[in-house]
Amino acid sequence: MKNTICLLLYLVSINIGFAQDAEVQKKLKNFDKQMEQVMKDWNMPGVGVGVVKNGKLVFMKGYGYRDYEKKLPITGNTLFQIASNTKLFTATAVGFLVDQGKLDWDKPIKTFVPSIQFYNNELNNTITVRDMLAHRTGVTRHDLIWYKSDFNRSQLFDKLKYLEPAQPLRQGFLYNNLMYAASGHIIDLIEGKKWETYVQEKILNPLKMNNTFFSIADMKKQQDIFVPFNEKRDTNILYKIPYLEQTDGLGPAGSMISNINDLSNWLIALMNKGKFDEKQIIPEAVVNATKAPSIALNNSLLEQGFTEVLNPFYGMGRQTASYRGHQLLLHGGDFDGIHSQISYMPQDNIGVIVFVIGDHGFSYNSITYNIYEHLLGLSITPWSERGLKNRDARKKIEKDGRKNAQQGQIKDTKPSHPISDYLGEFEDKAYGIISITQKENQMFFKLNAIQLPLNHFHYDRFDTTNDEEAGFFSINYQTNPQGEIDQFLISLDEGEVTFTRKSDSSLSTPEILTKYTGKYKIGTTIINLVLKNKNQLFIQGSPDLELIPYKPNVFKIKEFADFTIEFVLEDGKVTAMKQKDGSGEYEIKKE
Repeated sequence: MKNTICLLLYLVSINIGFAQDAEVQKKLKNFDKQMEQVMKDWNMPGVGVGVVKNGKLVFMKGYGYRDYEKKLPITGNTLFQIASNTKLFTATAVGFLVDQGKLDWDKPIKTFVPSIQFYNNELNNTITVRDMLAHRTGVTRHDLIWYKSDFNRSQLFDKLKYLEPAQPLRQGFLYNNLMYAASGHIIDLIEGKKWETYVQEKILNPLKMNNTFFSIADMKKQQDIFVPFNEKRDTNILYKIPYLEQTDGLGPAGSMISNINDLSNWLIALMNKGKFDEKQIIPEAVVNATKAPSIALNNSLLEQGFTEVLNPFYGMGRQTASYRGHQLLLHGGDFDGIHSQISYMPQDNIGVIVFVIGDHGFSYNSITYNIYEHLLGLSITPWSERGLKNRDARKKIEKDGRKNAQQGQIKDTKPSHPISDYLGEFEDKAYGIISITQKENQMFFKLNAIQLPLNHFHYDRFDTTNDEEAGFFSINYQTNPQGEIDQFLISLDEGEVTFTRKSDSSLSTPEILTKYTGKYKIGTTIINLVLKNKNQLFIQGSPDLELIPYKPNVFKIKEFADFTIEFVLEDGKVTAMKQKDGSGEYEIKKE
């Protein structure tokens, strides 16, 4: 009897604010049985499912728990982070500005927002807001810029100019959250109000999405909320993990929090050409623009021998594919411990909302596909069985791989410098600062809110521990021509990044730099040092050479690593500068 009660609690169905559709219930009866096995096979903490049909939420069910530890059920009001399902809200919000003539999908965004800066002038003169929202700028993810960082939206917007494209514009699909954060900031700049306020006023309020929020802090004020749980690595033990809370800067790419009841209103409007309660909330042209093809995606499942999903493409904030002959519009959302998918089949007038708690669980794609198959009377594709084979093979490979973590290590080597020389703050203009510290003979690595122990591997390479939540990082220190540790290489996201030792910020203040300006004379040659942009010191020439603060009264030249410029002071006044390089040391008097 006790086991029966537990099972009933585990497969709980909650009816709140709507009437279950008898026909849909009947068609999904076998889906319930399927999910019972799926929950067991995948050790899933909780799954929430909603179905919209003919303009109504007709089915809502929770499997497992919103809080696995407290055994609290999932309801239609349970709040979940929707992560990247935020993107369609942002694309739609941008669409309002296009509809009003304040933006254009296909004209350079710099025409409307002069302050935006990309990596070069070619991109500045070419990139459109459609490029940004369709992930076709050629700039790859760089997610560790925003992930667990305190960068605000304006700061992330300013970092676009440091992101070098990985491929030509519009030549392929490269997912980029920062482009969506920037698109939301464009709304801030044009409308003079925050993206959150604009979305609330233009979309959430008219759609009566009264329990949708933009931050974990606001979510925690509510009672019916999800709690993220993951499966502990190499075990079947479920444990609670922290919420991903640092989403303010990312905002328009993934910060929204909602529930199945609210999101059903969103789906109803999308499925009804922008209308809700017989009112045109979203311009029909905007709905059509977001789902129009912008860039082709790979037939990745076809390459694995699976023919159910064919010819996917991305629009703006969502993608479209053919699922077994039925047009399917969908988008996923993924944060630590929580995953979501919002989808609909326009010709069949069916929409599906899925939430999955846990990073190790059955794919929301597969759950979504199976729901449509039950509703359409199609044969059931064994997505779970296919996925289990991949999961088990991947787990074995990963476990075996970690056993060989020390392969390639050259034993009995030592760092080339004292440990103190490896400590400090190292900076990249896009990613910000990585801090290397030491406490009680243990080194630590810190990037944003990620902090891990750092240990010597060999020579000047140091590795972090391999943490199942925070990941693994390996850094390779480099010396400059002066023999000092001044930078390291690290693989982040999709490439290798160089972090350079950060000089004291006071060395770049106008008060400090001004004293070095003026004319210096060597023979009959005059060398003129000038200050630009209040905090950049240059030697005038063709071209001008920027002096980079290095140490008090010592500067380096970007173009010549083996050069240093050291200023000579007497009684606090600069009297000369010394150029030091491999050929010698040369003093140049100040006039």
